[in-house]
Amino acid sequence: MVNKLASLSPEEKKRGVISISAGNHAQALAWACTAEGIDCLLITWRDASPLKVAATRAYGATVDQEAADHLEAFERVETLRNESGRTLVHPFDDPYVVAGQGTVGLEIGEELPDVDVVVVPVGGGGLVSGIATALPSKRIVAVEPEGSTALHSALEAGKPVPLPPKSIADALNAPVAGQLPLEICSRLGIESILLTEEEIRAGFRFLYERAKLAAEPGGAAAVAALLAAKVPDVEGKTVVAVVSGGNVAAETATAILSSNEA
Repeated sequence: MVNKLASLSPEEKKRGVISISAGNHAQALAWACTAEGIDCLLITWRDASPLKVAATRAYGATVDQEAADHLEAFERVETLRNESGRTLVHPFDDPYVVAGQGTVGLEIGEELPDVDVVVVPVGGGGLVSGIATALPSKRIVAVEPEGSTALHSALEAGKPVPLPPKSIADALNAPVAGQLPLEICSRLGIESILLTEEEIRAGFRFLYERAKLAAEPGGAAAVAALLAAKVPDVEGKTVVAVVSGGNVAAETATAILSSNEA
């Protein structure tokens, strides 16, 4: 987000920015805009995480929840962008945003230059495509919920495929993959695997109980894939699981931790 904002002209900054998010990108952008003194409007949907919405507002952004669902929210952001003249900061289909997310890959390369496999949770594809660009010689595995397959479906079809996402991993519920991430992931040959909801819950429980990490379900997806043995040929390899996202409602966390069937 900081990378994208640094690319804006003084006039663009004056007009403000607009974006769409389930909540994690929204919080990051809200924080960055407040630091830069830029007015920020975030579009989400009516049943978005109240925890994430409240945090976004606390960081200084205006949040619009008029849209009924993910797909309608993407339509609304285009309408409001055209009406307001704000600059769109796309959560995953923007080269500056993808490049900024790619710094995660640079950090991995610096800390573990001999890494063999990097497993990444995926929504619209920005994070995984940024990491893949930063680590072009490494094996990159994209992980998505079975009920939210934006990138997986796009890779199969060779083009973005709109779909109604539904998963407990709300951070990964993108209704469509970005064209730029699709091009990058196709060119670099990233692998794509899908997880059941219970596998995601198991990853969440493992991180909380064993690693003492309060990750959200989407953030636990990469670990979940490894626990479920969904990533083949990793024995004896140096593997990194990206844990991205710690914004989980207490009710969700309690339900997952209290029952294997939650």
